[in-house]
Amino acid sequence: MKEKQRYIGRFAPSPSGPLHFGSLIAALGSYLQAKRQAGQWLVRIEDLDPPREMAGAADHILRTLDDYGLHWDGGIMYQSQRHDAYQAQIDAWLQSTQAYACECSRKQIQQAGGFYPGTCREKQLAVEGQAIRLKQTEPVTSFIDVRYGNMEIPEALAHEDFIIRRRDGLYAYNLAVVLDDIEQGVTEVVRGADLIEPTGRQIGLYRMLAKPEVSYLHLPLAVTSQGYKLSKQNRAPAITADQAVPTLKAAMGILGLPVHDLQLLPDDRDSLLQWAVKEWHPDLLPNEQSVVEPF
Repeated sequence: MKEKQRYIGRFAPSPSGPLHFGSLIAALGSYLQAKRQAGQWLVRIEDLDPPREMAGAADHILRTLDDYGLHWDGGIMYQSQRHDAYQAQIDAWLQSTQAYACECSRKQIQQAGGFYPGTCREKQLAVEGQAIRLKQTEPVTSFIDVRYGNMEIPEALAHEDFIIRRRDGLYAYNLAVVLDDIEQGVTEVVRGADLIEPTGRQIGLYRMLAKPEVSYLHLPLAVTSQGYKLSKQNRAPAITADQAVPTLKAAMGILGLPVHDLQLLPDDRDSLLQWAVKEWHPDLLPNEQSVVEPF
């Protein structure tokens, strides 16, 4: 009998600011999903975009995860140390003409309807100083989410030749995240619902690379009463170590765990997490986003 593949999950924050409540929900959801299956939970720092990064944010995020009892397995992967791997794959695709240089500006693409129409596919432009796009040969218009079932992706987005390296030389998220998940042996990606649309491109990349696809579970987002997602861009406040237990309980509630009778829950952090791991199942996730006023 074939041995069942061990579960490997991950949390991959970008160091553009300290850990906030919205990111804690993603971290906690991915942690519970991994630990409930006696799997590994990895942490990767997605430091692909230096202009958007905050000095010291990566270390602050790691300290906060530790303060909240979300202890990761193994070492930390940093995308800033993986540039050679990304470039090697791009070079291979350029050599095979699967990728090509593109000189189109955002304004031109907007004028073309908002999706890149393949303008530079056959131009054979010099690579220097241009964005690099990947010919979309594996368009994905839908996928199955572990909790929410069939998820549709707009046709135009699914068929678009997307950027894998930007004009400024920075590597694109979709390329890096798939190569890193393959390198780390990740079997399932658990993350916020704001990343549903890129999922199609990432599944397509697995197919182009002839690698086994992972499964996906997208978590509901915490939003303010004005409808804004809690994010670093929206200046969501950092969570603090001295409020770990009540903040964890609040995040568990958003993930659907039965926290309605709070006085029955453990008051120490580690016992609370042990309780949550035993109780956790993706079917607990609510159908809609949760409204959370910033802490």
